[in-house]
Amino acid sequence: MCKFDMLTEENFELFAKLKYNNPSCASIDEFNDDMKRIKYIKRLFHKFDNERVLKDKLICNHILILCNIFGVEPCIRMLFFRIEKQYHGFLKTFLNHMSILPKNIPEVNLDLIQTDGRIERHIKKNAK
Repeated sequence: MCKFDMLTEENFELFAKLKYNNPSCASIDEFNDDMKRIKYIKRLFHKFDNERVLKDKLICNHILILCNIFGVEPCIRMLFFRIEKQYHGFLKTFLNHMSILPKNIPEVNLDLIQTDGRIERHIKKNAK
C-alpha cells in the first residue's frame, strides 16, 4: 500500500512538499506562505457560513494558485483533507464551477457531498 493512498496527519506535510512545484520558491517560508492559502480558504468559508459574505473570486484565486503549484489532484486532496467536513459542500461547489472536480479522491466520497445552491446562485449572478 502506497503511503499516500490516504492522507493522514502524519503524511500530509511530506505529501505537500513532494507535490510542491514552485520554481520561484527560494525558501521554506515561501512554501509555508503558499500552504497558508488553505487556511485563507477555510476562513472565507467560515465567513460565508456565519456572515453570508462570499468572496467568490478570492476563493477561486486561492484554489487556482494552489492547483498551479501542487497540481490539480493533489491540491484537491489536500483541500478536502484540511477543510472541515461542514464546508465540503462549499468546496465542491467551487470545484464544480471551476471545472476541476475529479470523479473521486481517496479522502472523501464526493457522491455524498452536496453542492451549495446559495453559492451556485451567487456565482451565476456575479458571472453576468
